[in-house]
Amino acid sequence: MSALFSIETSAPNASAAPWTRARGLELEWLATNGLGDYASANVLLCPTRRYHGLLVARPEGREKRYVFLSRFEERVTRNGSPAADLSMARFGDVFSPLGDERLRSFESTTHPRWTYALEDDAESNAGRCRIRREVQMVRDARTVLCRYSADGDVEGLELELRPFLPFREADDLTVRNDALDPTVTRVDAGLECEPYAGLPRLHIRCSSAFEYEHAPTWYEGLDLEVERARGFPDREDHFTPGVLRVPLDQPFVIAVSIDGTPGDPVPAWNREEKRRKKALAAARADDSEPSAVRLAFTADDFLVRTPARLAVDAGFPWFTEWGRDTFISLPGLTLGRGRIDVCEEVLTRSIEVLQDGLLPNIFGLSRASSHYGSVDASLWFARAVQLYESEGGDTERIVDEYLPALLEIATSYWDGTGLGVRADDGGLIQAGDDTLNPTWMDARTPAGPVTPRSGCAVEINALWYSLLQHVEGLCESTGERKQARTWKARRRTAKRTFLERFWLEGDARLADLWSDGEVDARVRPNMVIAAALEHSPLTRKQRAGTVARAKSELLTTRGLRTLAANDPAYRGRYEGGPVERDGAYHQGTVWPWLFGFYVEATLRGVGTTRTVRDELEATWNEIVLELDRAGIHHVSEVFDGDAPHRPNGTIAQAWNTAELLRARRMLRRGHA
Repeated sequence: MSALFSIETSAPNASAAPWTRARGLELEWLATNGLGDYASANVLLCPTRRYHGLLVARPEGREKRYVFLSRFEERVTRNGSPAADLSMARFGDVFSPLGDERLRSFESTTHPRWTYALEDDAESNAGRCRIRREVQMVRDARTVLCRYSADGDVEGLELELRPFLPFREADDLTVRNDALDPTVTRVDAGLECEPYAGLPRLHIRCSSAFEYEHAPTWYEGLDLEVERARGFPDREDHFTPGVLRVPLDQPFVIAVSIDGTPGDPVPAWNREEKRRKKALAAARADDSEPSAVRLAFTADDFLVRTPARLAVDAGFPWFTEWGRDTFISLPGLTLGRGRIDVCEEVLTRSIEVLQDGLLPNIFGLSRASSHYGSVDASLWFARAVQLYESEGGDTERIVDEYLPALLEIATSYWDGTGLGVRADDGGLIQAGDDTLNPTWMDARTPAGPVTPRSGCAVEINALWYSLLQHVEGLCESTGERKQARTWKARRRTAKRTFLERFWLEGDARLADLWSDGEVDARVRPNMVIAAALEHSPLTRKQRAGTVARAKSELLTTRGLRTLAANDPAYRGRYEGGPVERDGAYHQGTVWPWLFGFYVEATLRGVGTTRTVRDELEATWNEIVLELDRAGIHHVSEVFDGDAPHRPNGTIAQAWNTAELLRARRMLRRGHA
């Protein structure tokens, strides 16, 4: 099976990018388990983020992830003498050990795989061998598997593994302390420990016989370079209980879990590898384009089963289940991949936490622990229902389950609900205030919202109009003609007011915001969302005018800017500490997910000619180059507004994957 991604550290041909340590530190991989847990690090497995770890999981009953196993320090010995280090870490300005010196290749197909070279005597080839490490997460289990193998001269070879156990929330850091219990218990085929009371016991099981030397140690001053660049604390101490020694004369698998004692790791490895190969084959059967295959194959990283429901995690490594992200992402992650049943289940279970017409912006384990801070989560839910219906969703379910939810949303928004959401005299939705910004442009600093958008926001009211037309049609189709007439009248009022307030005739485009009789005419991508929706107040010509302005001032090779570069408030670099980054988040920073709506708006407004589609495909091809740049098989959350558009934010974001897949599907079929 050919690798989806591979690098040779020696860059053996002229076309290959030169390999550097810096490249190995910035390129990150991700493995998930379908529960929202993950293993992730850079290619060198040198921790640079607090989120890096081989087992980062949510304990039962908790909403936050914890880093249980950060890494192994790995040393190869031959006949008891040190032969090579495979691992790497940084302490201050010093890297130790220097495992990258032995690294020869890295590849990722169904899972990440490293190859290291060991040559005791390079001239005579004595002791020459290759050592491989592979990592997989077990589906539906809070268990990570690491497989080690060697070929060549393996006589006398042994691998020393020293596990590091932070046992802390992924958002925090740990320091040396006396509360930790260093006790390790030897059990059949493995080890157990419980560093801190109240957190799960850690279970380690090895498929081969091993020796264990108990040697509790703190490694102090681990340097986390990426955290420093993000303006966060950047030093951590890691505890290790001791060293496992395993012969390398045959392959072995080591399992680390918080789900109780793991079973035999080898069958678990084989089952997981088989499952992932089957998923990859399905992605390749649907689309032969390599980048599309990678996006489709990793789309399931974001579909997670929580104790409460089947859900969408917004991004890795730090986001969890966000309502807005869920319903924007859901169609692209499911419908275009033939997973209509998954879309259906997410929609159905989400209704359980619908409250006064609002859906959570951040889902908790229950309604009580969820955060209702978004005006648009419910509107994006409504759009997802519409797309589910258009893809052949179950009519009976739509009428019996989804229509009542849509009517609750529409009625609550019309009458007034939380977050200042209400329909005004013109039939449009107002929301927010000077201190509350419930749209997706919700960044805040101590000074308040960075992009205040209280009032009538253009994308909110485009989604509102779409909902009104949808419920009108559903009521008509079910014989509820009186209700249909009510929603029709409201839709017509909303359409008239929408065009009066938002359409800028002289510029032939939409404004971004209307508030207290004032129009905010900044050029932002929210107008593109409004121009993309199937049910829209806009004519085709008006859609085309909006697209033309977005093309000239917002479109980049990585997606759409959040503010035109010629605006005085434009921030071209997303960098610095939290305040600086939040100040740029929606003030020019590029968001790739918006490209899906740009494609849809272009096809609906400009046309579906081959020339138009070729131009859109060219930009799509530029964006997916990022699959090789930061998060392997994923497109980073955001990019600088200024060229060369450096990646930043999370290494994997659900709505980027989803909207790139949806854009690809629209372009393949030739229409929105």
